[in-house]
Amino acid sequence: MTNRPPSEPESSQKTALGFDEFIAILVAFTTIGAILFWSLSRRDSSWNLNGLLLPSSTPSPSVRPNPVFPSPTAKVKPYAVPDNVLPSSSPEVVEPTTPSFPTNSATPYRAMLPSILVIPTQSPQLQTPVSPPTEVESSLKSSALPLVTPAKPKSIIPPPIAFNDVPNDFWSRRFIDVLSARGILKGFPDYSFRPNQPVNRAEFAAILEKAFDQEPSKTAIAFQDVPTNFWATPAIDQAISAGFLKGYPKKTFKPQQNIPRVQVLVALVSGLNLKAPTSPNQILSVYKDAKDIPPYAVGKIAAATTNGLVVNYPNPQVLDPNKVASRAEVAAMIHQALVKRGKLLSNYIS
Repeated sequence: MTNRPPSEPESSQKTALGFDEFIAILVAFTTIGAILFWSLSRRDSSWNLNGLLLPSSTPSPSVRPNPVFPSPTAKVKPYAVPDNVLPSSSPEVVEPTTPSFPTNSATPYRAMLPSILVIPTQSPQLQTPVSPPTEVESSLKSSALPLVTPAKPKSIIPPPIAFNDVPNDFWSRRFIDVLSARGILKGFPDYSFRPNQPVNRAEFAAILEKAFDQEPSKTAIAFQDVPTNFWATPAIDQAISAGFLKGYPKKTFKPQQNIPRVQVLVALVSGLNLKAPTSPNQILSVYKDAKDIPPYAVGKIAAATTNGLVVNYPNPQVLDPNKVASRAEVAAMIHQALVKRGKLLSNYIS
């Protein structure tokens, strides 16, 4: 009996064992993959992979978001994603999608996304669009500022002319300043006013034309001693038509005649249509020289006295009715007539 070497194990047994192990491993991996795919494909899964796929929500140092302070009454609008950054979707259902990263783009992915990403905390199915803040819009409309109509520009009165012959303590300085600032009285080319110079009838008519703007009520008279091309013809016609002045017999005006104080006061009372008082003599008794008043002017001078048109200097009780009126005296009486007319304030005098 001879000894033989042991026979080699059958190769069929080794091959079957390796194949079974391979099949078992394949089945195990397939099962695990199916479970993972089923878990990831669930729509109501509470897993959130945005944190793994998207970059950190911390803004870069170069791009800082503007701080948002909540308003006590206004509703906060949802963050609006730019149309050229992320694909638009229906507002009712938001499905998590894997962001696509550009491969050949010079712009980094961080620059294509907004600096702050707001991740909803509730389920995408429960998200509803936020209604626009109608309350805030209505309150803004109701609180709009009203239109302000600009006021009409006020007239600016230039300063009075500094006449070189009217001192600051001159008795008629206040009247001259007011009238010269309004262009009613003018001086001479040498910057003088000549306050003590007499005023003739033509000059007085020119002053009346500048001081008053009454509509003519009478027809102008063609005076024989007033040529058509005379410098004061328009002023004389205006003074006659408005009732301030009258002519003399034979259709004469005597434009070069110096006008006395009584005629200045009678002209102002006539032009302003002031009524004579019932007892003129009693009113005129305040003047020491009341007897010098012409009879035709008694009622007119009494009306001028009661209406504050009379200005006597240096003695208030001396009227000097027949004295030739100076430029300073005419300025004072014209000023008082404008105060009576409401064109000037009475506080210009003390």
